[in-house]
Amino acid sequence: MYLSIWFGIMVSTQSGCSIPGKSAPPPYAGQIQAPATVAVAPPPSAPAQPRPNPMARRLNEPTNMPSVPPAGARLSYSSIQTDQMVTAMTFDDGPHPSNTPRLLKILRDRNIKGTFFLVGKNAKAYPALVRQIIAEGHEIGNHTWTHGSLTSMSDDQIRKELKMSADAVYEAAGYRPQTIRPPYGAVNARVKDLIFTEFGYPTIMWSVDPQDWRRPGVSVVTSRLVNGVRPGSILLVHDIHAPTIDAMPGTLDQILAKGYRFVTVSQLMNIEKASMPVGVLVRPANVVGADPEPLPQ
Repeated sequence: MYLSIWFGIMVSTQSGCSIPGKSAPPPYAGQIQAPATVAVAPPPSAPAQPRPNPMARRLNEPTNMPSVPPAGARLSYSSIQTDQMVTAMTFDDGPHPSNTPRLLKILRDRNIKGTFFLVGKNAKAYPALVRQIIAEGHEIGNHTWTHGSLTSMSDDQIRKELKMSADAVYEAAGYRPQTIRPPYGAVNARVKDLIFTEFGYPTIMWSVDPQDWRRPGVSVVTSRLVNGVRPGSILLVHDIHAPTIDAMPGTLDQILAKGYRFVTVSQLMNIEKASMPVGVLVRPANVVGADPEPLPQ
């Protein structure tokens, strides 16, 4: 009997059975234990690198200069004196029911602000477009009521033309033009003095005319503008011509790629004024450079 009890104890010990109330025996020498599981934090992810904006070269950087002519503005401008890479794009004779909306989208896509010299009759015919031009941050200048030659008009006729055009813009958008571009560029000392004295308008001419009104072709218009632009220049086109609008994307993109910023005419004048030494008086009658030749009528 003692032998059977001893044999049972030996068998239970070797088979690994545990005795109630006792912990499992320690592993014997050479036994391999499974490593304890340790939570490992994932490596910190590198901060996301900003990706360059593929449109950056096609986006304008607008200025924070005031959007109205400065005190002491000159009597007339065809460009300004500056070393800054700035230029003003100007659009004459609109608004046009189909071309002007196309143009506004092109400008909006590039964050460009331009200056629109509106004919009063067209402003009265398309008041919603006048409101859109203002709402999108562009400037509007007076371009007379009928697009007639001011040098062939009497003083009273000039007053009537400018007042009717300004009133049409105000009725459409609650905005008063601050500048004028004489149709065809037809202007003289009498006309400039009357306009400045009675309306406070500086006369805005231009330094680059691609003659888009002759419809020379999209590539020609683009080439003339891109090759003609200089710091402080004022560029002239007409948004009543569909080929001119077709030329704008390429023209604007190439000028932006050259490092220029587009500003409104009033902002351009303010840039010139801000660069002058303190205490310098700008007389309204001062003229820098000759006016361009009038266009055929």
